[in-house]
Amino acid sequence: MSITIRRETPNDYIKVEEVTREAFWNMHRPGCDEHYLVNSMRSHPDFISELDYVLEADGEVIGSIMYTMAKLHSEEGHTLDILTFGPLSIHPKYQRKGFGKHLMEYSMARAKELAYPAIVIYGNPNNYLGAGFKSAHRFGISSMDGTFPAAMLAVVFDQGKLRNGKWKYVESSVYEVDKIKAEMFDRSFEPKQKEYAISQEVFYILSKSRITG
Repeated sequence: MSITIRRETPNDYIKVEEVTREAFWNMHRPGCDEHYLVNSMRSHPDFISELDYVLEADGEVIGSIMYTMAKLHSEEGHTLDILTFGPLSIHPKYQRKGFGKHLMEYSMARAKELAYPAIVIYGNPNNYLGAGFKSAHRFGISSMDGTFPAAMLAVVFDQGKLRNGKWKYVESSVYEVDKIKAEMFDRSFEPKQKEYAISQEVFYILSKSRITG
């Protein structure tokens, strides 16, 4: 199998949205809105086009990753521009084969080259610790309410910029998805059955869990 990672082009847009929909359908809730997020992210001012990649297998797009700007605010009033990524999508037929990790690590290396000091994401730790992520709590990074979500993870490229600080993470407004618009957007795709899956309960538990101490 020939694997290629390259920048996304307009010709890829519909295919990437289809792959994203397949990857996330019924994962976090019945149905999904990640494909709508992908569609709206491309025109958002926080979108980082230099870090918009697709992964091809034998010439077919089977995965993608997209980055946006985010910020860290310190207690002393300092602000750091950092990154977040997501959705990271791999078509279900190709999941659990290392493609997602390969795409993630490729794009993270490029992010480091662009001199961003850190990446903060929300995700299942089982999927990201192998790529170097740690609990954001270890770096003093909390959510805006001062708590430490168990699903908030970070990788830091420039330790000096975050040293001995207490930081609050602010993600891009693009992640504030309009559910009504997302539902209308989904109607342009082939209908799929919305169902309950165990992964939805895992997502609920992780999204509600906080680290203390």
